[in-house]
Amino acid sequence: MALEIGPDGSARPAADTGADTPGARPSGQRRRELGMRATLLFPTPEIARQYYVPLVYTACRTCYSELEPDEIFRRAVSGQVATEKQQELVRRVIESGHGSTIEHIVFTFAISGVTRTLSHQLVRHRVGVAFDQQSQRYVNYRRPAYMIPGTLDDAPPDLREQYVAEMDGAMRLYGELLAAGVPGEDARFVMPNATRTNLLMTINLRALIHVSGLRLCTMAQWEIRRLFQLIRHEVFAVSPFLGSFLAPKCVPLGYCDEAGNRDGHCPIRPHRDEVLAAWAEKRDAARRAGRELPTL
Repeated sequence: MALEIGPDGSARPAADTGADTPGARPSGQRRRELGMRATLLFPTPEIARQYYVPLVYTACRTCYSELEPDEIFRRAVSGQVATEKQQELVRRVIESGHGSTIEHIVFTFAISGVTRTLSHQLVRHRVGVAFDQQSQRYVNYRRPAYMIPGTLDDAPPDLREQYVAEMDGAMRLYGELLAAGVPGEDARFVMPNATRTNLLMTINLRALIHVSGLRLCTMAQWEIRRLFQLIRHEVFAVSPFLGSFLAPKCVPLGYCDEAGNRDGHCPIRPHRDEVLAAWAEKRDAARRAGRELPTL
């Protein structure tokens, strides 16, 4: 059964459409096969299970142990240190924000069928991540593919037809330019943002947790949000423990800090303004009672 990862990190059948929320994938997107894929190339399930938690555990323990790192690692891999004990330490360190220890493990994804709209957003993430993308300069597309947003299924039919006609026209012109001897690096100028592309992405766990926190948020654009749902599913398949840290940023924060959610339409966590207002009310009540709440 295909799964879709909910905004709270839970897995559910992809057929479960739920209610639309602003910023979430529109109903048309949920009904459609978007044609995008994210495949985890590395690590394999065996490598992830045997080495990834021990590596992070070794990084954590090295900071506070008299043992040499290779001995800590040997004990972890051999099972001399229980997996549950390793996970508990790793969990505490991640939740405390000491992210250097999780930069030692990386994930490599083959990403295909996404649009240039998505890739322009994705490559803005630069720390702890490497990209290689299909070149529109060197690849001469026989039949460039493009994505039709599902929202067009809910739009008047003539608008969808006009969109398809515009896309087909641009792609047809691209082919005609090539046939006329125009270099591919110039012919590509007519390609729209809807054109599909492929990428290879390698990212360390610290960066992956950070980027997932932003892109799994219901305020994220629907296409990149769907990509990170697929990415989370891939990581969860090889390591449910590490995959559990991939969640909207409001989950570890305990509140939402998105300005666009001040109306509270996304109910995963209360908005920061609501939290601060509750604290201010409690502070004022304490002052009326003649005491001060402790502050930093």
